Amino acid sequence: MEAFDIIGILLTLAAIFGFVNYKFIKLPTTIGLMLLGLIFSLVIIITGQFNDNFYQFAQSFVTEVRLDESLLGIMLSYLLFAGALHVKLEDLSSQRWVIAILATVGVILSTFIIGTLSYAILGALGIKIDYTYCLLFGALISPTDPVAVLGILKKAGAPKSLETKITGESLFNDGVGVVVFIAILGIATGQNEPTVSAITNLFVIEVLGGLGIGFALGLVAFLMLRSIDQYQVEILITLALVTGGYSLAQHLHTSGPLAMVVAGLMIGNHGRILAMSPKTEEHLDSFWELIDEILNAILFLVIGLEILVLAFQTSHLLFGIIAIPLTLGVRMFAVSLPVFILKKQREFTKGTIKALTWGGLRGGISLALALSIPKGFERDVLLTATYIVVIFSIAVQGMTLKYFLPKKTTSEKQ
Repeated sequence: MEAFDIIGILLTLAAIFGFVNYKFIKLPTTIGLMLLGLIFSLVIIITGQFNDNFYQFAQSFVTEVRLDESLLGIMLSYLLFAGALHVKLEDLSSQRWVIAILATVGVILSTFIIGTLSYAILGALGIKIDYTYCLLFGALISPTDPVAVLGILKKAGAPKSLETKITGESLFNDGVGVVVFIAILGIATGQNEPTVSAITNLFVIEVLGGLGIGFALGLVAFLMLRSIDQYQVEILITLALVTGGYSLAQHLHTSGPLAMVVAGLMIGNHGRILAMSPKTEEHLDSFWELIDEILNAILFLVIGLEILVLAFQTSHLLFGIIAIPLTLGVRMFAVSLPVFILKKQREFTKGTIKALTWGGLRGGISLALALSIPKGFERDVLLTATYIVVIFSIAVQGMTLKYFLPKKTTSEKQ
């Protein structure tokens, strides 16, 4: 199937489901699209018992979408830049130590705890799988998804300090999580040496390289924006920054996600204040908000459709169900760490741990990473479990997040 045909079908389904959700169901757009996509897929599976041709076509279509390549290779760059564009550096700086610990120590610690416990649980279920692949599951499910978080947090009404913690963590920890995943996947497939020095070198190159490239490209784009005042060209510059910058970072084997976050923060802060006229700022925000909404709609629709290509087995389903409280429990432990470390230096809003735990949504990035694992028995097990956790996270946690958030006060604690 041609790429244009795939895009046409996805946009048509997204538009129809978006209309149905807005007119009748009235759920948050991302959640509504995912659930309608899931229901649509289940109908196809049921009717496939009577019309195998259409079922086979639907399976083939979802396979050709290639969520792992389309999200990690294309969509993620635009979504991260659009998200970072509206985050204030001043707010981010005020929560820098909490965000730093959550995005690094929290992700790495969570990876090993989830991986180890998953190995024990899978063994008890009679599923024999190598420990390295269990660590892969820990790496792909530990980071919170910035796309899911930003899409749902906008309407949740969290206190500003807490919103900054959740948003900042989600923007940075996915880049760290992807690097950890790549390192473990390389060990599992024999491409990387399982040594501390090799993993450290990979981590330094990916993370520091991504941050450096993002800063350099953001600076070049900022200087270009500052020298002109024509919003059409300025929007084109930001589009080139994201498209070309992400591609460059990937080809240099550095973290494209981190590069886009840094570039987005620079353009959204210094660029907005020092290099844009009010007219340019208005048009730029409208453009990237539209890009963000369209790509979010397609992404969450595809998440709902992915059930068509999963190989369900009872033991895999059982592990996926067990993985829900497992990931939430480890998440609570990981977010408690910075609170306990920093509580003597600063006050935290009451209920921070509970809110950070329930607000740590998993989404398309986790699913895309699971799909990038080489085909085989291990991939089937981890993909099923990941899908169950992601659906629960977006549908249940996403819809109930507002009930876990502390109420805003006139003087918020930081």
